[in-house]
Amino acid sequence: MTIQEPPQTLSVSQLNGLAKQLLEDCFAQVTVSGELSTLSRPSSGHWYFTLKDNRAQIRCAFFKGRNSRVSFSPQPGQQVNVRGKVSLYEGRGDYQLIVDSMQPAGAGALAQAFELLKQELKTAGWFDADTKKALPEVIRHIAVISSPTGAAIHDILSVLQRRWPSMQISLLPVLVQGDLAAQQIADAVLQANIWASQGRKNFDVILVTRGGGSLEDLWPFNERKVAEAIHNSALPVVSAVGHEVDFSISDFVADIRAATPSAAAELLSPNQAEIVSRINLLQGRLINSQRRKLTRASEKLHSLRLRLRDPRSQLQEQSQRLDSLEIRLNRQWLQSQQRRRQSLASATQQLALLNPERHLKNKHRDIEELRRRLKNAIALQLKQSRITVKNLGQQLNTLGPNQTLHRGYAIVTTAEGKIVRDATSLEKGDLLEARFSKGSAALVVDK
Repeated sequence: MTIQEPPQTLSVSQLNGLAKQLLEDCFAQVTVSGELSTLSRPSSGHWYFTLKDNRAQIRCAFFKGRNSRVSFSPQPGQQVNVRGKVSLYEGRGDYQLIVDSMQPAGAGALAQAFELLKQELKTAGWFDADTKKALPEVIRHIAVISSPTGAAIHDILSVLQRRWPSMQISLLPVLVQGDLAAQQIADAVLQANIWASQGRKNFDVILVTRGGGSLEDLWPFNERKVAEAIHNSALPVVSAVGHEVDFSISDFVADIRAATPSAAAELLSPNQAEIVSRINLLQGRLINSQRRKLTRASEKLHSLRLRLRDPRSQLQEQSQRLDSLEIRLNRQWLQSQQRRRQSLASATQQLALLNPERHLKNKHRDIEELRRRLKNAIALQLKQSRITVKNLGQQLNTLGPNQTLHRGYAIVTTAEGKIVRDATSLEKGDLLEARFSKGSAALVVDK
């Protein structure tokens, strides 16, 4: 490790930067065991806590994204193992540990984490019976999520070969222990659902399984990400983890729990011997049923043979019936023709009576008569109108102003053309016009 020679006088930022470089280079990856203290989880999703023992303590930062991989719910006072790098928060000059992963310390801690997660998921309703999916009545294809080299897959294949060799098995190989196992198992459950929904694989059920082991070996099946994948699966999930006495979180979340991988194979497959026996039983019932049907049909055929008459007599009867029908048909045809001829003659007579030419001649005569009457009515009306106009003209000459003017009277109007009826409405100097029987004159009011 090479560290630049510091200048004689350092700023605070320079000193903290050099100290941070030194710590991160010397302690790039360390595992520390201690007791959790003052755990805080702000809305940013980061975790900040203190790790301590009976003599010292160190501040820790566990950033969002990293802490989502923790499979248990850490609590203050809990002993944990954390892995990360030693660093320095330059802004405050605080020495701290940047955490990458966290695990409970010891088997007792694993058991505690198991119980904490179990209680949390139970409270959330993930174990409730009404959320469990029923297995299909007929299972043809099983997606097995397990190790390809483990004893579990061999036990499963052995049981299926004995009970139902035609069962289709697809192995989705995963690690079943270690840090990477939980993520692989969860991804395999999701992948099986995706293939089934896309129609690429006709899976009927998912079997998550492995053989026995210690609590540490079985721990991937106790992690939240596996439980969540099983809970969200659209396909029914059977969990068979470990021996009969072993219980995992995946057992509680799954739709069905089998005690062992072999028990799971027996649960998901029909017994070939039982099926064959049932087929033989049904075959016997079918044969007996068909025999009874044949017996009844034979008896019915015999009865029909006894009732069957000589076909020649039936042919003679049918021939006579045919002749009778022919005679009736000819008679009805002749009668129908006669009715048609009569109907045609009647229609011809009616058509002659309804000939439009005669009606048109009558209409022409009516139109000529109406035209003559209209002409006479118009001439009479014009004559009467002329007499009325002449009389009105005479009355107008008699009663009109011209006759009055002929008798020596005059009509006086103002300059605006208004007739003067009252002399008191005039003033001296007003201009007037007097219209006589012949001509008119301009006047000026003097007094």
